[in-house]
This record gives sequence, C-alpha cells and structure tokens, in this order.
Amino acid sequence: MGIITFIGFTFLVAVISYLSTKKTDEKSYTGYFLGGRSLTAPVIAGSLLLTNLSTEQIVGLNGQAFSEGLSVMAWETLAAVAMVVTAIYLLPRYLKEGLTTVPQFLEKRYDVGTKAITSGLFLTGYVVVLLPIVLYSGALAISTIFDIPTLLGVSKTSALWITVFAIGIIGSVYAIFGGLKAVAVSDTINAVGLLIGGAMIPVLGLMVIGDGNMISGFTELVSSNTDKFKSMGTENSSVPFSTLFTGMMLVQLFYWGTNQAIIQRALGAKNLKEGQKGILLAAFIKILGPILVVLPGIIAFHLYGDIITEPDEAYPTLVREVLPTSLIGFFAAVLFGAILSSFNSALNSSVTLFGVDIYKEYINKEASEIQIVKSGKTFGIVLALLAMFIAPLIANAPSGLFGYLQQVNGCYTIPILTIIIVGYLTKRIPAIAAKVAIFSGAIIYGIYVLLDATVMKGMFPHFLHVQGFLFLINVIVMLVIGKLYPREKAFELEYTRQVDIQPWKYVNGYSLIIVAFVLFIYIYFA
Repeated sequence: MGIITFIGFTFLVAVISYLSTKKTDEKSYTGYFLGGRSLTAPVIAGSLLLTNLSTEQIVGLNGQAFSEGLSVMAWETLAAVAMVVTAIYLLPRYLKEGLTTVPQFLEKRYDVGTKAITSGLFLTGYVVVLLPIVLYSGALAISTIFDIPTLLGVSKTSALWITVFAIGIIGSVYAIFGGLKAVAVSDTINAVGLLIGGAMIPVLGLMVIGDGNMISGFTELVSSNTDKFKSMGTENSSVPFSTLFTGMMLVQLFYWGTNQAIIQRALGAKNLKEGQKGILLAAFIKILGPILVVLPGIIAFHLYGDIITEPDEAYPTLVREVLPTSLIGFFAAVLFGAILSSFNSALNSSVTLFGVDIYKEYINKEASEIQIVKSGKTFGIVLALLAMFIAPLIANAPSGLFGYLQQVNGCYTIPILTIIIVGYLTKRIPAIAAKVAIFSGAIIYGIYVLLDATVMKGMFPHFLHVQGFLFLINVIVMLVIGKLYPREKAFELEYTRQVDIQPWKYVNGYSLIIVAFVLFIYIYFA
C-alpha cells in the first residue's frame, strides 16, 4: 500500500509539472533558464524552501537537536534575516541588470576572467559535494523506508546503487529536459506536501508524549528537557552563540543571496514585486523551520533517548514509531520530492552556469539561444552521470563526512561572497583585487581545513569564526588594492528593462516583522 501511494503521488506531481510547462518556450534562453521570467511569489517561495530542504538537513539537523537541543535552530531562523537582506538589497540589483547567473554580474563589475573563475568554483562545488551528497543521503533514506534490499532481493550496496540511479534519472528529466519552470512547479507541489507531512511528525510525537493531547505533550516535553530549549549554544556546541556574529550570517547570506542554485528562482520572477514577496514568504516560513527539523529531534530524545545510540537515527526512528502505516507512502513521496528538488535544482543551475558563462563565452561566442540551451542540456547529462557514479562511493567514506564537507564549502563561499559584496558597495575596486581575494581566500581556508583535520585538530577556533575573520581580511586586501590601483572608470549599474523593478510597497514593513520575530524567538528561549 505504501509503495502504491508513493508512486501515485510522485506520478501526479510529474503530470502537473508537465501540463504547467507546456506553454513555456523551453528552446529560448529565458524560457529554459529562467522559466520565461514568469515565476510568481508562491512558486518562488515553494521552490526556495524545497530546494533548501532535503534529507541530509531533515535527518542531520534533527540528529544535532537530539544531541544539543534548540541552539542548532540558528541554521534555520537566521536564514530569514539573510533572505530579508537579499529581498531588499541584492534582488533589486540582480533584476535591474537582467541577470541570468550571479557570475554575470562579476563580468560586468570586474571582467570575464573573474566570471569564469567563479562559475568554475560553483560547478566544482556542485559536482564534487552537493549533487553526490544529495543523491547518497536521499537514496539511503528511501532504501531504508521501503527496505529495498529485501524487496528486490539484493544486497544493501546494490540497493544503494539502484536507488541512486533512480533518483538521479528522474531528477535529471525534470532539470535537464524541463528547465527551471518544471523544477519550480514540482518544487511548489512537493513543498506543500512536505510541510503537511513534516508537520505531522512533531504533532504525532507530542500526542504520544501527552497521551493524545498535543498541548499537554509540549508542556511535558519542555518541563522535562529544559536544557534542550535554550537558544544560545555554548562554545562547545556545534553552533556557539558567538558564531552568529561572525561566520554564520556570512554563510547564510552567501547561501540565500548569491548561491546560483537558490537565487535562480528569484531571478526568474516576473517582476521585482513578485520576487520580493516570494523571498519574504519563504523567509517567514523558514522561521517556523525548527518545527520540522529541530523539534522532532528533541521529541525523539524524550521518547527514545535511552535506546538511540546514533543521533542521526533520531528522526527515522520517530517517523517509524509515530506515523500510521497508511501514511508511510505519502510521507516517503514528499521526502522523495525534497530529495529530487535539491538534486534537480543544483543540476539546473549547473546547466545554466555552463551554458551561459562557459559555452557562450569560451566555446562558441556566436552561439544562438537554441545552441546554448542544447549545450547546457548535454553538459547536464554528463554532470548527472558523474554524480550518480560518485554518490554510492560516499558509503565507504569516514564518519562525519557531511559536517566535514559543510566546513570545506568555505573554500569557495567566503571568497565569492566577498567579491560580490565589495563589488556592489564600491565603484573603483579593480578586477585584480577580486582575483587575489578568490585565490588567497580559497588557499588560506583550504590550508586551515587540512591542518584542522590532521595535525592540529581542535587547536583552531570554530570554523565559522575562521570564515568571519577570512572575510574581513579579504575585504581589507581588496580595499588596499583598490586604493593603489583603482579602476579608471567608476562602475555603474545599468537598467536592462527586462522586468519591472518597482519594489513591493510592503517590503520594508514585512522585513521588520520577520527580523523582530527572529529576535523574539532568541530572547524568549535565551
């Protein structure tokens, strides 16, 4: 029954996505890469949320909450503040220039070489880190839920390979052959399902604690686990409170404001109003994210703290114990949707980066829009296959890989964020300053990661503190170079008039409400 429900819901999403994209010109540049610049606020919000939410986050963050409690919510709640900054400051500038990719701005602000280096960094991060990790964690979850080894009569390793390729092929069809709009529409439907299904888990868990009464269950949970409901992490926790003022906000701003896989949804907005409304709607829902990815971990600690030995087992155990058998298929389907979303969103962005920033620039400068789209699709197929072959090999990697890879991502996140922020805030910083910041930032941080993981493990400050310090150093270096060797002509943003950039009249008011809500949560649970 569970498998039938799973297949039925997944098929329904595919049909709706197909019907919704029939009228979009997928052969054109904006049609394929930006959904024809037709995305509305609900679609943008749903796609943003589901692109962000996937199995490694649902399972991993709940596992951290099982061990540490509410303090790990920083990864969710502070995202809302970064999204406010993106909506008010970055998105108007992106849409004013008519950007398809973030590196396109770097070409206009600095030069072609800076754009190419940045696109290469993005693509390297996607193919080596993001795509294989999403495939592996997703395949592991689906294989476990349906017990694929027993169902097909194969080994766990064979089941993992089968599930990885199943997810990879389906995700590739959406991303490569459907374009951004197919990805965004499927994301929106799955986002609704995931919010409903995900919300059921803590509700059912609290009802178990409260003998059928959810409110009584929550009261019992808080009173029995007061140490778990503290918003400010200690210096020994995975997210010390002090990191909120150093690297945490930088990581959030990079992810929500400059990461191509995320910001591409807003770049496809029909106008600035819809883009801002979509981002702020997603920001408000993001504040409630701990209900899905933190609270279940604390509930699992209360119910099964004595029997669960591995923190990452907390969420799957809670799902298995509290969710009725009849709903397992539906929940697996929306979880599958979350896996697909993260995979096909990153893949679609990789296709965009290659087609627009590399093929058009270096391989075929005279390429037509149809040729650019075709080259992107071909590259996407190769990239997807590479990710599918790499993903199962992660099973042989040492434990703690996900946390390690999260740390490693700083090699490109901080340098890229630095040159974008400095690029918008200044007018005469030259291209050489951007290149120095990228290479020096990546090399210095790479040395730190290598030393921290080997000979000097535990002797350095928290990696988020290191990222904050590195950002500051990069900014100073760029400003010094800019003082010594300024651009001859000051940079000015050009309005391409591809979309209306009249801002939403309530953007400032809603932004203040969101920031105030975040502050209230931290103060209330301090």
